[in-house]
Amino acid sequence: MQDDLFGAADLDLPVERERVLMSLNPEYYELIWQRLKRHEFRRRYLADRPTTWFVYLTAPVSKLAAVIDLAPAVVDTPRRIADIAEQAHVGNGKSVYEYLKDLERGFAIPIRQVREYPGFTAEELTGILGSFHPPQGYTLVDRNPALVGVCTKLTSVDVVRELIIQHPASVA
Repeated sequence: MQDDLFGAADLDLPVERERVLMSLNPEYYELIWQRLKRHEFRRRYLADRPTTWFVYLTAPVSKLAAVIDLAPAVVDTPRRIADIAEQAHVGNGKSVYEYLKDLERGFAIPIRQVREYPGFTAEELTGILGSFHPPQGYTLVDRNPALVGVCTKLTSVDVVRELIIQHPASVA
């Protein structure tokens, strides 16, 4: 049986992944490819399940271009989430703490696998969907049939590049 990166294959259980569309700054996207960013930090997110993230890169790229498999989020206090950020990349903890400090809890979402596709520009997405506004938080893909179609079309072509990210057991 093929390993599914989340351990469920070992238990012979299906992995239920929620599909989400979220925006990401191109600067942070490139840090993933440089292996300097191994978690996505969010103020709000889904807990207790792995997700598949359809990545819309913000301006100046303005393109739906990647799919990232995420492990279940680590949900903890801003200080503990900042500690994860610091452990992954020295100096990052301070900015993550500043981002989360007014909350009771934050989310550190381990990045497992990244696949980049040729993608769709904002103009192409508007043409396909009738209108398109980059998400401010996250959008559940499977609640929007038109978005399901776009995501299916995105992944129906060859991958441009791919990356698998390993995590120490203590923070994944």
